Amino acid sequence: MKNGAGKLTLDLAGAPDTDAEELRSLAEQLRRALLELDVEDVQFARGGTAAPEGAKPGETIAAGVLLVTAAPLFVRQVLQLVDTWLRHRPLRSVRVELDGDTIELGHASAEDQRRLIDAFVSARARQAGTPSSGE
Repeated sequence: MKNGAGKLTLDLAGAPDTDAEELRSLAEQLRRALLELDVEDVQFARGGTAAPEGAKPGETIAAGVLLVTAAPLFVRQVLQLVDTWLRHRPLRSVRVELDGDTIELGHASAEDQRRLIDAFVSARARQAGTPSSGE
């Protein structure tokens, strides 16, 4: 990773009737949207479950889990994109983890989500000793 980039884990939580194929499709849509940002990389996480028939061990992809590599400067943009994207999808929430800190974006009001994102980014900036960007 370059320039102090970190890895955000995005775990999509589907509705009770969402199957693994639909979750993977939604994750692929989110992946494409994230790649339009100035992030280094977005990949599917590898799962710890049994590999499908014909696949080599260790090649299983975790349905609905993405790993985003991005510089700290872009964490707010990633969270804002996920929040906006989520509002128009049949998902319960997206849980985001970065260096042990987590935030769960769901279907709260836009103002509540903005405050949640601001608090998360500000807390991370204080931990790192850097100013938080109000982009």
